[in-house]
Amino acid sequence: MKHLRRLIWFIASRLLMVCAVLGLMVVTFYYAMNVTNVYVVLKDGMARRAQVCMLQEDVAELNKYFHPAFLEQDAAVQATLNGASPYEDYNVVGIDHRLEMSFVWLWPWDSTLRVDITERIPRIDGRIRGSKAEEAVALYGDSAIYPPKWTSARYRAVLTKENGQWRVKSLLLIEELAE
Repeated sequence: MKHLRRLIWFIASRLLMVCAVLGLMVVTFYYAMNVTNVYVVLKDGMARRAQVCMLQEDVAELNKYFHPAFLEQDAAVQATLNGASPYEDYNVVGIDHRLEMSFVWLWPWDSTLRVDITERIPRIDGRIRGSKAEEAVALYGDSAIYPPKWTSARYRAVLTKENGQWRVKSLLLIEELAE
């Protein structure tokens, strides 16, 4: 009986260790998957938002990354839709978009996430359209030939997971950054 009890305890302890390791591996996998999805949504979404504002691209693409309620309140997107974008008279051909995300802990069962991000666009390739060039230079000087700088800023983003997809629900400006 003594040997049988030792055998059962040996098997049970090894089975418990295997279950603990497998559980840790599953949690790690889902953590990595969710954090990667969040980073991709933030990086691609913020880059697409800047492209919509500067390159006058299709606004409907933003629905993949942002909640419609957010897009209705976003000042940059609404200015572009209303024709009041500072990039309206410029022919922007490319941007250098950079996004940094702070450390975030995300459980596999979480459906809401708050994360701090830093967005920078250090270089915008483009020039003012030909018909507006002389007028802009006369009013604002030689620097008006090139597009205005994008305001670098730190944001607190709130994301929600609906139907297995993360979307940005809100962006709160924490501070504008000086270049």
